[in-house]
Amino acid sequence: MALLGAHCGANSSSLRNLATKRSAPQLCRAAPAPTVPNETALPAGGPGAKYAAGQCTKVPVKNIRNFSIIAHIDHGKSTLADQLLLKTNTVAERDMVEQFMDSNDIERERGITIKLNSARMRYTDSQGELYALNLIDTPGHVDFAYEVSRSLAACEGALLVVDASQGVEAQTLANVWLALENDLEVIPVLNKIDLPGADPDRVISEIEDIIGLDCTDILKVSAKVGLGIDDVLEAIVKRVPPPKNTVDKPLRALIYDSYYDAYRGVICQFRVVDGSVSRGDRILMMNTGKEHIVDEIGVLAPNKVTVDTLYCGEVGYMAAQIKSVKDARVGDTITLSKNQAQEPLPGYVEVQPMVYCGLFPTDSNQYQDLRVALDKLQLNDAALRFEPEISTAMGFGFRCGFLGLLHMEIVQERLEREYNLQLITTAPTVIYKCVTADGQELMINSPADLPEPQKRRSMAEPYVRLEMVTPTDYVGNLIELATSRRGEYQEMRYLTENRTTLVFDIPLAEVVTDYFDVLKSRSKGYASMEYQMIGFRENDLVKLEIKINGEPADALSVITHRDNSYKLGKQLVSKLKELIPRQMFKVPIQACIGVKVIASEQIAPYRKDVTAKCYGGDISRKKKLLSKQAEGKKRMKALGRVEVPQEAFMAVLNLDND
Repeated sequence: MALLGAHCGANSSSLRNLATKRSAPQLCRAAPAPTVPNETALPAGGPGAKYAAGQCTKVPVKNIRNFSIIAHIDHGKSTLADQLLLKTNTVAERDMVEQFMDSNDIERERGITIKLNSARMRYTDSQGELYALNLIDTPGHVDFAYEVSRSLAACEGALLVVDASQGVEAQTLANVWLALENDLEVIPVLNKIDLPGADPDRVISEIEDIIGLDCTDILKVSAKVGLGIDDVLEAIVKRVPPPKNTVDKPLRALIYDSYYDAYRGVICQFRVVDGSVSRGDRILMMNTGKEHIVDEIGVLAPNKVTVDTLYCGEVGYMAAQIKSVKDARVGDTITLSKNQAQEPLPGYVEVQPMVYCGLFPTDSNQYQDLRVALDKLQLNDAALRFEPEISTAMGFGFRCGFLGLLHMEIVQERLEREYNLQLITTAPTVIYKCVTADGQELMINSPADLPEPQKRRSMAEPYVRLEMVTPTDYVGNLIELATSRRGEYQEMRYLTENRTTLVFDIPLAEVVTDYFDVLKSRSKGYASMEYQMIGFRENDLVKLEIKINGEPADALSVITHRDNSYKLGKQLVSKLKELIPRQMFKVPIQACIGVKVIASEQIAPYRKDVTAKCYGGDISRKKKLLSKQAEGKKRMKALGRVEVPQEAFMAVLNLDND
């Protein structure tokens, strides 16, 4: 949000006229409008098969429009995409399903976009001129912010969809700034105007005041009933600028998505920025240095339709017998091996996991199945990292790295659904930076890997810039929440009379547990949040170790701030006392920092009344029986093993932080 003032000031007056100021490129000389051969048309009966030949008709560069749809979760992005596909006859009505672009069942169930997609649409405007509209979808969650940025880099324009009843939310702002950083023409769209709770005037005022967009020509639609879709298509054609005509330059193409196909290897989805690429070309990935020969090239309409060549400005896919998505990373630049570009397209970074957790099979016989399943998932997801891990409590498993909490939940759900695995997941942790006494810098993703205190010089943890957009009534509650999680207050801005933005710098470790749930609870569901990494900061961090019956439980150990350690330790041992079942012997549960015990609880044993048969006689007889029982309990404790249920390993998540 540091960009808020700069973007509003620089763009509010000129956004509306951005398209008219850009120079329109000339026709692409190398593309004399060939059509797709009959043999490459879609199979009969497939979605969009009837329109395949028309969808792939070549159009001049000035008639290509590459755009994306950006919105906060549940503001109607996928529904609007469905209507655009229907209106342009890209998908026949009989083949249409809700959230057509969301191909995964989990996406449809949760109502969010996890894996982006794209579709080429053929549209004839009111003047009778043919246009090729390339819709490049974007994921809808902060975990996938890098993929969003690469998708937007492949576009010239974006539809900003805002719910007419909910108004501007945190993710709306974050996505707008990302679009403006990529110099996109932003077209505001007011969705759900047919709802009884819609307040278009208030929301238009919010968009103008908060974002700085001129809403004189705002599009008012209802994607659910198909109202105003024609106006959206006309606005895309008239207001989104065409790509630049750079067909004479060496090939540069931006990979904005890739996935693994069991028969053809990795399929790359890309946007040709400069030059052209054809079937049979030898290509070079400029950041990974890998070379491949293009076997197949085509466009998504929305099913695959092969073509011979793709030119500057066009969006398509390619198969080149690439073995792993690691060799075709999102954001990489494709060029030709013989006629190489001088420099790659800007913005490429190698995505690093920020949240780690342990995945263990409930049945130890499924360990190899879990390894195979993770290998297969990693073919599709280059951001997923894993390595073997052994836990005294849970046996053999894997330490896995994820982009964020949602990414972690999706991977776990896919493993359980698609590979029939029963998994135990440990509480998530973030990555820490540790400097040892001899000056070596270590990246720590598990408390078990942390060096002893005497071997550490300093510890640093990742911080994020957290922005919360909330009705003014809940400002006090959310400030209290952020400060209780070690948040450092930065600023507060009144967006409108009734809406406020709160900005805090806060440790990522405090956000990845239950922060979002508590935020929604304290604001009665009205507040929204967005965060971005700002780097590492040194803090007084300690390893809080949990011992059950004297044995360290590595999976329950956490790295926390020293000031929070006593409270956290007390809460954790109390929770474990409730969740771990009673044994035949006494079970001590201890929270320790080094050798110092800071909190402890005991689980009482089951106990037989051995003195029940003593109806009289000397007291020494009872003492003898009790002594014999105590010896047996002691022997059991030495040999016994405490079975810890899965709920206990998630206890860190469920602690009452209020």
